[in-house]
Amino acid sequence: MPDQLLLIATILIAVAFDFTNGFHDTANAIATSVSTRAVSPRMAVLISAVLNLAGAVITVVFFQAKVSNTIAKIVAFKAGLVVIIAALIGAIAWNLITWYLGLPSSSTHALVGALSGAAIAAAHGLSGVRASEFWKTVLSLVISPPAGFILAAIVMTVLLVLLHRARPVPLNRTFRNLQILTAALVSYSHGANDAQKTMAVITLALLATGHLQSFQVPVWVVLLSASAIAFGTYAGGWRIIRTLGWRIYKLDPATGFAAQLTGAAVIQFATQFGLPVSTTHVVTGSVMGAGASQRLSALRWGVGANIVLAWIVTIPAAALIAWVVYAILNTAGLRG
Repeated sequence: MPDQLLLIATILIAVAFDFTNGFHDTANAIATSVSTRAVSPRMAVLISAVLNLAGAVITVVFFQAKVSNTIAKIVAFKAGLVVIIAALIGAIAWNLITWYLGLPSSSTHALVGALSGAAIAAAHGLSGVRASEFWKTVLSLVISPPAGFILAAIVMTVLLVLLHRARPVPLNRTFRNLQILTAALVSYSHGANDAQKTMAVITLALLATGHLQSFQVPVWVVLLSASAIAFGTYAGGWRIIRTLGWRIYKLDPATGFAAQLTGAAVIQFATQFGLPVSTTHVVTGSVMGAGASQRLSALRWGVGANIVLAWIVTIPAAALIAWVVYAILNTAGLRG
């Protein structure tokens, strides 16, 4: 297949990954708002889509594509298009599997695992992965959910102390209104962090084919990636909304507010330092932290354990799928 056609195929698959990322991760921003009836599902999805688009464009155009740079450095060599295609297929496959099962797995974990698996397959060994960048990324993925848990527990505890004498009806009304704002913040943060991962992949493909001489994300790639994640967000994902919004902890408006506020803060902090994080994991950690500050017994730890299992499995599973896909493409005569 000519390089130009292979490049177009790579970009299309990257856009598909970005779409599934938005589709898969819609729940992160809106689950708590929908479950507490702060906003209707249709309006929540629309708000989330618009803010995902804004977060992706504003962060990269007016600041820097720091997360994209981190993702790109995981591969220790100049990745060819076949490596990138195999990684994208591996990540998309795992996203769809976990979406079907209703598990809030992570698109970020899936891409990091798949990119590493494809690079290892191409290099015939671990030398295909730059260890320092890989472990830096894994560390940020591991630390961010507990950070969300702890911060949400602190915020919720402070709210409980300050508002314990407030009347429930007006208090709930106030926090429902505030949740519209915090849902917007999580959506903005999600677009700012997650869309950069697709930008990284497309930019790597342009580098591989000589269309770029250095890693600099073009504006059209920013707009394409931002649009894809926004459309994916608008398509939604009810299965995971149900898991995050009801099955982990039965949320009230104040708890939902605390979870969303702290989740957005952790994600935005990571983005500023170029650290890829999983919006799914951070928000899940925040939901559990906000719930734990009230009653540990109210948390559905069995559901949480299943989610943690999905987190642990994602990187190796996506890596294995990408490794197999690369081997198949290589056997079929595609090189790179």
